[in-house]
Amino acid sequence: MVSTKVRTRKATMTNKERIEALFRREKPDRVPHWPFIQQNFAVLYVGGTPLDKFNKPRQWVYDAEKKTCQDLDWVFAPGLSVLDRTNRGASASAFGGERKLPTSRFSQDSYVTKFPAETPEQVMAVKVPDVEACITPEMKKFSRMVYEDRDNNKAFVTAGSLGVMNTAAGIAGYDNLCKWMIKYPEVAHRLCRLAADYCLAQAQYVKNAFGTERIVITGANAGGSNQLIGPKHFEQFALPYLKEVHQKVVDMGFKHLCQHPCGDHNLNLPFWAQVPMGDPGIVYVANEIDLEKAARFFPKDIIRGNLESTIVQCGTPGEVYEAARKVIEQGKRLPGGFIFAQACGIPPRAPVENVHAMTRALNDFGWYD
Repeated sequence: MVSTKVRTRKATMTNKERIEALFRREKPDRVPHWPFIQQNFAVLYVGGTPLDKFNKPRQWVYDAEKKTCQDLDWVFAPGLSVLDRTNRGASASAFGGERKLPTSRFSQDSYVTKFPAETPEQVMAVKVPDVEACITPEMKKFSRMVYEDRDNNKAFVTAGSLGVMNTAAGIAGYDNLCKWMIKYPEVAHRLCRLAADYCLAQAQYVKNAFGTERIVITGANAGGSNQLIGPKHFEQFALPYLKEVHQKVVDMGFKHLCQHPCGDHNLNLPFWAQVPMGDPGIVYVANEIDLEKAARFFPKDIIRGNLESTIVQCGTPGEVYEAARKVIEQGKRLPGGFIFAQACGIPPRAPVENVHAMTRALNDFGWYD
């Protein structure tokens, strides 16, 4: 039976120090909290609107995220992808597709209006874009500030270069990617090859521009989930490219990789276990995957997750607190270390009292002996 004993006490570590302890394979004083996609919530938290993410100066958006993390006791891990504030569909535009910024105050990200390749013939003709050509001088200058800025909540910055299947879907769309795995496997492999090469080019650019210290290379792969494809197709199409990209990124000198198998990847876990994650890596699982099950497949890595995001948006503070307690109590028992997070992005319009309920649960149940 799970203990419900409250053990509130004074912190002896900053969030930066907690992450550093986990990277040394040591227990921190308390479980750290690192939500996914913080930026959309942050601009609302400081009194802005979703469109402010695009319309306000980059520094304003960065400061909003920094303040939110400080106020709510979150790990601050800004992405070098803040260079491109329209990151949803970024691979689509990089490969020559079209996307638009949101026009509604309820929208959160840009959306693809035309994929770069919508026929098998177009896929075979697509070339991997020059990463540096996609980055303006302003973006380079701002990314340097992001990297060099110091904060007690900030142990590292992130760079998204591991989302092979999401990138492949960004070139042709999820429907085409899944359909062509069956009908035109050579075209699906071509998409995965283009995506893998682009991911590697992104990581190489980051290394050339910043080195490898204090950078965690990240990625999300909803495109390989069992809600879309079965394990047979994951093994055939996703696995070879994920293994290659991860290994080459590790060989570049990046020590810690954070991969998010987004959605239900239960049937894919034996394959994911073959993918290098770093020393240690961070495996960020959704609520469909039990934390202890994930730890069995990744015993040497840090597990991150996996409070259901829906309850943060729709539940009461009491329901959020209780659900967070269960995740925290289970996560604390994992041998490789644990980072608390929502199952996917933190809902931008989550009630602030629900967000505070998660922090209370961490301070009541997240302490180690």
